[in-house]
Amino acid sequence: MDKKTKISSAISIAPHLFASSDFDKLYDEGMHLIEETAAYLDGDGRKESRNLDREAALIYARESMRLTTKLMQLASWLLLQKAVSEGEITSKGAREEKLKIRLGTNPLERGGPGWDDVPTKLIGFIAKGDRLYERISQFDKLDRSTIDEISLEAENSSKATGGISDQLSRIQSAFGNK
Repeated sequence: MDKKTKISSAISIAPHLFASSDFDKLYDEGMHLIEETAAYLDGDGRKESRNLDREAALIYARESMRLTTKLMQLASWLLLQKAVSEGEITSKGAREEKLKIRLGTNPLERGGPGWDDVPTKLIGFIAKGDRLYERISQFDKLDRSTIDEISLEAENSSKATGGISDQLSRIQSAFGNK
């Protein structure tokens, strides 16, 4: 099989994953986390933040804004993908819209003076948001990979199963172990 045949025969498994019940679970989990976080930030979180010292209050404000932004980006991504799986928008249309959604990065480090005084419930939501982000970013990378890129990865891979192994690794990362 020559190089052109390999490239044209590569099949993206992303559309099949997005139509699976596992994606539905990820969608439900993401939307639940968004609702739960919003309720906390508007209710108990607001009350808890009033009792923080200046440093902890600044960290609380920064981290709650980061978390809200991240969750809204993830919600946009999930809603687009759900619309594709329900036939409301084409995959091509969704890819064009996804170009407008920039999944940020998870901060490498958090902390500093006042971090230990930040409510543990907010820290828990941050951790859940980070895990959801990592799983969705794996899906996003898989979806954004073109057939050519997948084929080239298979050719360049030193693993016996090449691109399939890489895609399976991405799937495992996306769904994670709960």
